[in-house]
Amino acid sequence: MPCEHPLAKVTVSIVSHGHGGMVAALVDQLRACPNVGEVIVTLNVPETLRPPEDALVRVIDNERPKGFGANHNAAFRLCREAFFCVLNPDIELRDDPFPLLLRALEDHAVALSAPLIVAPDGTVEDSIRCFPTLISLARKAFDGPDGRYFVEPGAPVFNPDWVAGMFMLFASSAYSRLGGFDERYFLYYEDVDICRRVWRSGLKVVACPSVSAIHDARRDSHRSLRHLRWHLTSMARFFLWRRH
Repeated sequence: MPCEHPLAKVTVSIVSHGHGGMVAALVDQLRACPNVGEVIVTLNVPETLRPPEDALVRVIDNERPKGFGANHNAAFRLCREAFFCVLNPDIELRDDPFPLLLRALEDHAVALSAPLIVAPDGTVEDSIRCFPTLISLARKAFDGPDGRYFVEPGAPVFNPDWVAGMFMLFASSAYSRLGGFDERYFLYYEDVDICRRVWRSGLKVVACPSVSAIHDARRDSHRSLRHLRWHLTSMARFFLWRRH
């Protein structure tokens, strides 16, 4: 995994909900990425299988579960690197994605960059999308378009509306300027909201389809009533707050 930006360092934030084995594997993959200067693993629930002991790894044990945004914001307060990466525990890295993602952030007008996300079978996931509207959601409910950009692996970098929170690489200065994730969202739509605020602040979102990461997707909102409730609540908040 060659590195083209040896001086640029990244703090990676991972939140585990009992993902011990996945986190351990992901930390091993991150060790092979020279740009990674620190990995902060937040254990949102008690786990018997803990992350590997390593000088690269810092572990936060939550006394009580927190939401997606609150966990990553807490990790960011410990970040001392110039770049901050939000990474899901169920992501797998086959190659080092950071050099090209960091290159996109050399443009100071860019707040965050993201790779293409693919399923284990190589299918491109819907992680790069247009902002949702009430009309687009109604169309999606009736098996219409879901708002994704149709992107082929290796396509040129471009500026989408938003990218999914399973893998977001921020310039730390931009994350700080934005105030991080809005913690009023407990789960879901934090990524849509922060990308909307990126654009409103005069900064940009960049997608880099020439690099990819594998996501073992678990659509909990499709199977769990609690997750579905969180999803619908966050969706309502996004549209209600948008009017102000």
